[in-house]
Amino acid sequence: MKILLVSPRGFCAGVNMAIEALERAIVMFGTPLYAFHEIVHNRHVVEGFRRKGVVFVDQVEEVPSGSHLMVSAHGVAPAVHQAAQARSLRIIDATCPLVRKVHLAAIRFARLGYSIVLIGHRGHDEVVGTLGEAPERMTLVETVADVDQLEVPDPEKVAYLTQTTLSVDDANVIIDRLRQRFPKCVGSLKEDICYATQNRQEALKAGVERADVVLVFGSKNSSNSIRLTEVAAEHGRPTHLIDSVAELQPEWFRGDETVLITAGASAPEELVLECIEHLKNTYGATVEHQAVREEHVEFPLPIEVRGLLSNPSAAARS
Repeated sequence: MKILLVSPRGFCAGVNMAIEALERAIVMFGTPLYAFHEIVHNRHVVEGFRRKGVVFVDQVEEVPSGSHLMVSAHGVAPAVHQAAQARSLRIIDATCPLVRKVHLAAIRFARLGYSIVLIGHRGHDEVVGTLGEAPERMTLVETVADVDQLEVPDPEKVAYLTQTTLSVDDANVIIDRLRQRFPKCVGSLKEDICYATQNRQEALKAGVERADVVLVFGSKNSSNSIRLTEVAAEHGRPTHLIDSVAELQPEWFRGDETVLITAGASAPEELVLECIEHLKNTYGATVEHQAVREEHVEFPLPIEVRGLLSNPSAAARS
């Protein structure tokens, strides 16, 4: 067996920022510490923080007045901030800067009087937050068929935005149809789909033709991980989205195939390494690394947690 380990894979800058922010908040403010929705969409990360005393909530009303509340990397609607202020909650905003950019574009287009088309997946935390920035002017579309059913007050004033974790190819199909229907439609100043999502999809595409089986590490509610499985499946490869090595099934392997391994932007690298060790021990697998580019992006921590207490023993207890 050969393992084709592609990169970039795993944590992106936004996930790194959000996780470090929550780690620091635990040290600085103690527990229980509250987080609005999962800090990132990964079961192992979330369960790890639960064990440390973080309480994940879906409603601001679940948080005791005066508590600290961290906003996840996916961002939230303005109404959530308003509800938090009404309860005197102390917000730590770990919204990914790339998601924040989409929010700001929504505000700008709304102020300019555009009908805004948001391309994304209904119910996803990021989409819910973005829709909340201009609900009276924004319409969510998921498919080309949704675009065909769009009705807008002024066909010459249409703008589009995209969820940051979409498949680049799928988003472009919908954008092309939008441009056919509304030739003067405009998008954001830069592409909304984040660099990490694009890089992970490109890395997968670069190696998938050599693979017999594809393993994608990520949780079932991780949009960018699901997109990776879809990209691999489009190339006709048996593809499995797994949270850990415990989910591997012997019937997936003969023992002489090439197994491509990648990971979504919220999947810890330690899970990938555990899988590699298992395949080495079980099938005598060798590893080939294939990279399409390097990533050196870093995002600043939320201002509320930049002043981490300089106490090594406190940091160790986190």
